[in-house]
Amino acid sequence: MDSRLEPLFTPWSIGGCEIKNRIVMTSMGGTNIFGWMERNHFDRDGARFLMERAQNNVGLLLPGCQPVYNPIGGQWLDQNRTMYEELKPFMEELHATGAKMFVQLTAGFGRSFTVSDSMEELYTNPLLRALSKPFLDLDKICATASPSPNRWSDKVPSREMTIGEIDRIVEAFATCAKMLRDAGVDGVEVHAVHEGYLLDQFTLPYVNHRNDIYGGSRENRYRFPVRIVHAIHDAAGEDFPVSLRYSVVSRTKGFREGALPGEDYVEVGRTMEESEWAARYLTDEGYAMLNCDNGTYDAWYWAHPPIYMPENCNLADVEHIKGYVDVPVVCAGRMDPYVGAQAVAEGKLDAVGFARQFLADGEWVTKLVEGREKDIRPCICCHNGCFNMCHYKGHANTQTLEDSLHLSRCAVNPETMQYEKHHIRATTTPRRVAVVGGGIGGMETARVLALRGHWPVIYEQSDHLGGVFREAASASFKGKLRDLLAWYERQMKELGVEIHYNREVIDVQELDEDYAIVATGATPKRLPVQGFERAMDALDYLDGAKVGQRVVVIGGGLTGCEVALELYLSGKEPVIVEMKDDLVAQDGVCLANSSYLREFFAWKKVPVYLESTVRAIGEDWVQISHKDGTLERIACDSVVSAVGYTPDPISQPDGRHVQLVGDCAGVGNLRSVIWRAYEAASRV
Repeated sequence: MDSRLEPLFTPWSIGGCEIKNRIVMTSMGGTNIFGWMERNHFDRDGARFLMERAQNNVGLLLPGCQPVYNPIGGQWLDQNRTMYEELKPFMEELHATGAKMFVQLTAGFGRSFTVSDSMEELYTNPLLRALSKPFLDLDKICATASPSPNRWSDKVPSREMTIGEIDRIVEAFATCAKMLRDAGVDGVEVHAVHEGYLLDQFTLPYVNHRNDIYGGSRENRYRFPVRIVHAIHDAAGEDFPVSLRYSVVSRTKGFREGALPGEDYVEVGRTMEESEWAARYLTDEGYAMLNCDNGTYDAWYWAHPPIYMPENCNLADVEHIKGYVDVPVVCAGRMDPYVGAQAVAEGKLDAVGFARQFLADGEWVTKLVEGREKDIRPCICCHNGCFNMCHYKGHANTQTLEDSLHLSRCAVNPETMQYEKHHIRATTTPRRVAVVGGGIGGMETARVLALRGHWPVIYEQSDHLGGVFREAASASFKGKLRDLLAWYERQMKELGVEIHYNREVIDVQELDEDYAIVATGATPKRLPVQGFERAMDALDYLDGAKVGQRVVVIGGGLTGCEVALELYLSGKEPVIVEMKDDLVAQDGVCLANSSYLREFFAWKKVPVYLESTVRAIGEDWVQISHKDGTLERIACDSVVSAVGYTPDPISQPDGRHVQLVGDCAGVGNLRSVIWRAYEAASRV
């Protein structure tokens, strides 16, 4: 192990609970021990996920947040005693690994509850609303401190909670904590004065306008979480440690409006000055640890940092707040383990929290310990598999039901939380299999084939692996994608995959292998626009093609916005032209990612033309038409096209003998490329 990491592998304590090292797996929806958005039960898949991480040198595990009132089905978590009995032997097995586990309990979501388009239909239709109320009572689920707009929907408002409802939640925390302690759980974490969830909404001035004992003064606004920790200690004992998930600063300008790193703004939520008081107050009242980051759902990119956010984005604020408390403090949010270890060594942190990296590679801590950093499959902060809750103008969350019910899957690791569907099954009939194309889809195909016992042979028309992913990973902020590319290239070497470079395959019939998997990608779309040949494709720009100072980007989807971001960061002046009525108006892109891009361009005053269509491209101009039919000419030096791609297979699928994977089978994202490749290789 690298000596710089040694501070992470020293013991520490939360109350009277000693933890063997300072690696904390923080909570992620979908890794729940009692089920996620389904009838509460002892969740075998969640338990397996947690156990595998415990067996790989994690010190403290925090399963996915467990609502004390289940929004789907309306069950209270303290009513099903059987699952606590089933948890007990699991805890004994987990403790045998040396790990400890706190269960994270949540009071709920309030105005942050992720309303979908279909939920809007249920709520706005009186008949459907009445019929759905027993299993999906949106009026109750979305209730908050004071009447407020829902983060996701204009059609489902959040009403004010009653004191009776608050009392029942406090009671449920206490009862659940007692049963968890009896089951052998080491502590609980209260979720959360954090991220703009329900308890946080009570503390934040821009949400809480109550005039009873839960509103007004600081003490009143923080009364709800204080009552909870008191009730837990009364029920489970003063020596039962209670952690608090805590956002140091809200980084919020208003409803649905966050503040980006470096932005000058007026805080409407928790300021640092209030946080200094609140952290001391909450820990004096009984919280034994603060598990920290920043943000709210209105500034979601702080708590769920996309790749555009800087690494260790919350560290400075968390280090600051540690000076105001006498309990352990943990920091999470794109944490680099080396930076975290240094902070621990300097006494600025007590432990370091990691989340999504445990989805990408469940063994990554063990690999650190063994000095195998290059073998760690990196998280690329895409949210495509784990948390692709999407929002754009005119829609609430457009996430599919399949994804809503199965969070914490991973775009780069198809096996995560999909144990029955995706697993390596050794072949009984090893074969040589041609893989046409050495991009990510081709390499994932070859990797799985080799692990199963086949002999994959990659035919790549260029002199390198990676395909268009190499260009896609070239932007200055995409270091994690370059890490993933390096990981795949290393896997090819480690597995001894045969590779033929500079070999263009025109027809799979020319190959000697009996089986072929085609991963030839896609080609850029061309618009029937006068002068379109003057525009370069986004990949050409990312591959180093020169552009002038003022650049029109045609297409405001994810690719176009990322190109515009890179242009801005490199000192250019991008202009975005988009046909739809919002930027990144596409499904599958997490709101944390898309809201960062939208708000970045607004902050930097990047010109954005929505509901506009390119009509012609000249030598130094682009002509666009607006929604009302008016024409406008935009002066520019260069034009970059990001209007999409068309599948480009060299042959058609033929049962199990010829399969298509990646974008040549249908243009998608990295998740669809990798998962399809995994599945195709599993069918051979």
